[in-house]
Amino acid sequence: MLYLALFLTLVFRYGQDWPKHWDWHFLPLTIIYALFLIVFYIIGLYDIHVAQNNATFFFILTKALFINAALAITFFYFIPFFGISPKINLILNLFIFALLFVAWRQFYNHFIKSPNLLNNIMVLGQNQEAKELADYIKLNPQFGYRVKKIVEMEDVKLLRDLIETIIQEKIQLILTTVDPHKDLNLVRNLYQCIPLKVMVNELSSFYEKITGKIPISAIEEIWFLENLMTDQKTFFTGLKRMMDILISLILGFGALLLSPIIITLVKLSGSGPIFYRQKCVGQDNQIFKILKFRTAAQNGEKKASLNWAGKFLRKTRLDELPQLLNILKGEMSFVGPKAEKPEIAFSAEILAHLPFYQIRHSIKPGLTGWAQIKYPYGVSIKDMMQKLQYDLYYIKNRSLSLEVAIILKTIKTVLSGGGR
Repeated sequence: MLYLALFLTLVFRYGQDWPKHWDWHFLPLTIIYALFLIVFYIIGLYDIHVAQNNATFFFILTKALFINAALAITFFYFIPFFGISPKINLILNLFIFALLFVAWRQFYNHFIKSPNLLNNIMVLGQNQEAKELADYIKLNPQFGYRVKKIVEMEDVKLLRDLIETIIQEKIQLILTTVDPHKDLNLVRNLYQCIPLKVMVNELSSFYEKITGKIPISAIEEIWFLENLMTDQKTFFTGLKRMMDILISLILGFGALLLSPIIITLVKLSGSGPIFYRQKCVGQDNQIFKILKFRTAAQNGEKKASLNWAGKFLRKTRLDELPQLLNILKGEMSFVGPKAEKPEIAFSAEILAHLPFYQIRHSIKPGLTGWAQIKYPYGVSIKDMMQKLQYDLYYIKNRSLSLEVAIILKTIKTVLSGGGR
C-alpha cells in the first residue's frame, strides 16, 4: 500500500515521466516507510483487537499519520542527506496512502466477517475457558472464526453422530477440552473424521494462541513439566543477558545527562532522599532491593499524595531509570514478570487461590513485560490470576521477537501514561 501510494503520487504529479522521479524517491521513502511500519506497530494498528474499523481504529490511524508526517518532515528537512525535500509529494503520498489503507481495512473486515468465510468451530466439552473463548470470538469476528456448536462430553449419542454433525454445521475446526490421549472413545470418534479434512486441536492451545495467555484449566503440574523443563532456552537467556547489559549502558549514559533535571523534579516532589529502595522478589524467590527515584514526600506512599513533579516522574517512567543498576547487577531484566513486594508474592491468600503463582519467579522480573502491556494495573485475586496467565504465556513463549514486540508496545504505554 505504501509503494502503491508512492506510485500513484508520482503518476499524478509527473504523468508519463514518473519513472525518472521513482529512482529519486525510492530509497529515502523506503527508510521513511520502515519508520512508518514501526509507528503503526507501536501505536496498535496491527493489533487485531482494534481491526474493526470503528471510531477507535480511525482515531488511532489519524494519530499514526500525524506522527509519521512529523517524522517524514524531520527526516527530509533536518537530515537533507538525499538531496530531495518533498512538500506536495509528501502530503499527497500520505493522503493517498490513508485512503488506500482505510479501503483495504474495510475490504478485509467486510469479507473476513462474511458467514461464508468464517471458520466454523465445534467445541467438544464444556468448561469456563470454552465459554470465555466463545464470547471472545463473538466479540472479535475479525479473527475469522465462529463457534457453531459446543457439545457436552457426556452426550455420547452426539459423539457417535459426529460426522453427520460436522457435515451439517460445516465444521472446519474441532476443539477438545480434554486431552484425546486420555479418552479412547473420543479418539475413536475423531479418527472417523479424518476423511472430512477437519482440523483438531486442544482448546487450551487454541485459547493460548487467540488470547495470548495460558488458560487456567491448563495450569497443572504436567503443564510445567512439558513447557518449562523440556526447553531451558539457554541460548536465548545468554543473548538476553548481553542485550540487557548493552541497552543498560546506552540508556545509563542518557540517564546521566538527564540526572540534573530528574534530581530537581525529585526535590520538588517533597522532602526526603533522592533514591527510594524497596524489597522485591526476584528469580528463584531471592529478595533484592529495587532502586527508584523518589516521587513522593518521605513516608508518603499513596498516589493521592503526589504533587505534579512526582506524577510527571511516574507517568514518564523516569523514576524507574535507577533500575538500570538492578539490570546491570543481574537482579532484573528489561522484560519479565513484574517485580513484587514479598508481602504480595508470598501472600497466603494469593497462594491459596493460585498455588502456582510463584512459578512466575522462575525467571528474572522485568521493567516491563507481557502482563504489564496486556492487562491494566490491579491487586485483586482476579487481577493476579489474569496476570499469572499472561506471565506464564511469556515464560513459555519467550523469544527475541516477543522481547522486541513487548519493548515496542511499552513505548506506547509510556507515551500514553499508562501501565502503572
